[in-house]
Amino acid sequence: MKKTFLSALLALAAFTAGAQTQKETLQVAFTGDIMMGTTFPSVQLPPQEGRQLFVDAAPILQEADVAAGNLEGTLCDGGQTHKKVSKVCYAFRTPTSYAPLLQQAGYDFLSMANNHANDFGADGIASTRRCLDRLGIAHAGIQGYEPAVVVERDGVRYGFCAFGHNGYTVRHQDLGQVRQIVTSLVNQCDIVIVSFHGGAEGSSRARLPYGKETFCGEDRGSLREFAHFCIDAGADVVYGHGPHVARAVELYKEHFIAYSLGNFCTPYGMSLGGVLGYAPLLTLELTPDGRFVSGQIHSFLQAKGVGPRLDAAHRAAREIRRLTALDVPGTPLVIDDEGRIRRK
Repeated sequence: MKKTFLSALLALAAFTAGAQTQKETLQVAFTGDIMMGTTFPSVQLPPQEGRQLFVDAAPILQEADVAAGNLEGTLCDGGQTHKKVSKVCYAFRTPTSYAPLLQQAGYDFLSMANNHANDFGADGIASTRRCLDRLGIAHAGIQGYEPAVVVERDGVRYGFCAFGHNGYTVRHQDLGQVRQIVTSLVNQCDIVIVSFHGGAEGSSRARLPYGKETFCGEDRGSLREFAHFCIDAGADVVYGHGPHVARAVELYKEHFIAYSLGNFCTPYGMSLGGVLGYAPLLTLELTPDGRFVSGQIHSFLQAKGVGPRLDAAHRAAREIRRLTALDVPGTPLVIDDEGRIRRK
């Protein structure tokens, strides 16, 4: 009898302790494009084998419960590209020895659904996947492979999926497939996060249009429609990249949308002048069922060969605030001078 009573007390104590340690909010972190350096068509790699690339960003990424970004390019050490490389067409080949930098920075998930994942064909995709798998970094977004993944942290199941506009990616234009993937994650996860690569590119494309965007003759998606569609299907956060510049953010039905987080760690191979060098790192506080509580746009700047460095002038945050006021004026969000985000 005493043993049974003692066992009940211990069980109650364990349950109470678990309830007390359960987080009231979850913190998730997001960045845009990552291309740490390339060996094609010439060697353009950062000093010290890239060990300083994420030095300013890592403490923020590591503090989050989960952190996600977009891996723009391949992790491979050889092979041939099918692209005709020119001043407007690039192919990126980052050495596999740089892959551990992503783990050390704190990334849990990386999208491969972008227009550089196939720069070195099936062999490049396979090499990239092997690198990420060895490091325990989840990934998704390539047709024929897993369309979505689940990452569990502290008992919380985070579902990630990634969509792009190229034929070898899981395409965001195929809304039937999008619904199927998102719904599958909703049925098995606590938090569902959607990544997308889309939109026209360049410093003149920071504004968020209505309807379909095209660039270089390609359909780059109808991104307002897509983001709202994902939330309506049960997603909790939708974040984008692709234009190489930041775009507006929105609170839609209690859930957060970032339409583009631009470049983040692209020390070579991409223009970094003006707004192209603004590198936001977004952190969000969510309720356990995925609703927005608060956020922070951490502003970074990039310079050639350096990687993202904290910007005391908060230029990325102020740019996102400006664009949000222009393009989603009715959204119930306030962004202050230092990038803190709250509801109105």
